[in-house]
Amino acid sequence: MASCWLFKSEPDVFSYDDLARKGREGWDGVRNYQARNFMRAMKVGDQAIFYHSQATPPGVAGVCKVAKAAEPDPTQFDPKSKYYDPASKPADPRWDWVTVAPVRKLSFVSLDELRAVPELRECRLLAKGNRLSVMPLTEHEFRAIVAFSEQAARRG
Repeated sequence: MASCWLFKSEPDVFSYDDLARKGREGWDGVRNYQARNFMRAMKVGDQAIFYHSQATPPGVAGVCKVAKAAEPDPTQFDPKSKYYDPASKPADPRWDWVTVAPVRKLSFVSLDELRAVPELRECRLLAKGNRLSVMPLTEHEFRAIVAFSEQAARRG
């Protein structure tokens, strides 16, 4: 399996259903160097968990994949964008995005439910103070999240 990732988005801003409707979308607005560097490491075909943050409750909504590798995020150059960065120049862009595409919707798994999954004990998502919107997952963590969601769906 390729590398695995997790993308967080607020569902009222951009939800998994929005991604499914659009078919593919640039993951814009990342303004954290560590998260940007994670995106720069992504390869086409890498799979990711799509996580709804700032929701009640927050949790896993679906699986997506990297459809296009990192490239400059155009919102950094647009003065009308809330993600505009006047210090970033087209000749030396500071911020990147990757293009993601939906794979499949998952049965929703809340953050509290994820905390009870033994395979996720060391997962960055569950670490105190973790605010990154993009982060790596191990293949083991990715599979555990998907399996837990599938079990939840069967339980009904």
